[in-house]
Amino acid sequence: MKDLIAGFPSQLKEAVRIFQNQQLPLLPRPAKQVLISGLGGSGIGGTIVAAMGQLKSPVPMWVVKDYALPAWVNPETLVIISSYSGGTEETLETLKQAIQTGAMIICISSGGEVQSLATEHQIHCIQIPGGKPPRACLGYSLTQLFGIVDSYGIIPGLISEMQNGIRLLETEQEAIKAEAEAIARSISFSMPAIYSTPAYEGVAIRLRQQLNENAKMLCWNHVVPEMNHNELVGWAEKQPKIAALFLRNEDDYYRNARRMEICREIIQDLAGRTLEIFSKGENYTERLLYWIHLGDWISWFASVERNRDAMEINVINRLKGELSNLP
Repeated sequence: MKDLIAGFPSQLKEAVRIFQNQQLPLLPRPAKQVLISGLGGSGIGGTIVAAMGQLKSPVPMWVVKDYALPAWVNPETLVIISSYSGGTEETLETLKQAIQTGAMIICISSGGEVQSLATEHQIHCIQIPGGKPPRACLGYSLTQLFGIVDSYGIIPGLISEMQNGIRLLETEQEAIKAEAEAIARSISFSMPAIYSTPAYEGVAIRLRQQLNENAKMLCWNHVVPEMNHNELVGWAEKQPKIAALFLRNEDDYYRNARRMEICREIIQDLAGRTLEIFSKGENYTERLLYWIHLGDWISWFASVERNRDAMEINVINRLKGELSNLP
């Protein structure tokens, strides 16, 4: 896992080349909404892009992480299917349903049944390299998502911004690792509460998921200002086992920035520790990539601190085995 995380900038470069070699089909009609279907390591890219869409897309963007498509999917919907293995059962169900609705569909996969269905129904499928843990291949799937919405004019300029972001990661690699190691030492035997603004909720979820899988840690995330209207009241007594992490950005809306500061002042006397972590980057895309890479390194160093095998996912394999016995 360490080598896979270290290779994230190179993976992004390769993923850009993969996309640039694609010839996406012309859409038969303008997309009036975009739906991204995917779960786990294959789905977090959809979560990130959908959050970006709230800020930059002229059409609604949504992500589904279930067996069922929303009822509003129709022939004017662009449905993007993301399954690294090509065998994610929930995503396969949504693909089959999307075909029935007549929606415009693009698939992203390393193969499997997703690719087989795409071939059968003459659906364009972007093939990405397989054989690795899906959570370690976010660079491949996220880049294809960026490229699709960029090429179709939904959020223009993303591939160009991503290339600048890759250079940022390469320049900051050693600094990112050093910061991540220090953070991991501080939180590895705590239960992290990760707070972000809505625009960056996707990277907060990514950090949570990576801590879950790589370091075998329970944690949660919430957003400001929503948590100010409920969860903040839950901080009514000392919680020495909880580490509160505040993900900050220079472009945070000024009132949310102040809310973050006040929340930290309230929580720092109650939590075991509080950390304020700032991103780097000149624009939203660069900051996203920075956060993803920093968070992945935090999860790796936390796995080392906790003496956990970052690759092991026995409990997920058990669940899949049990489900395989169902009709």
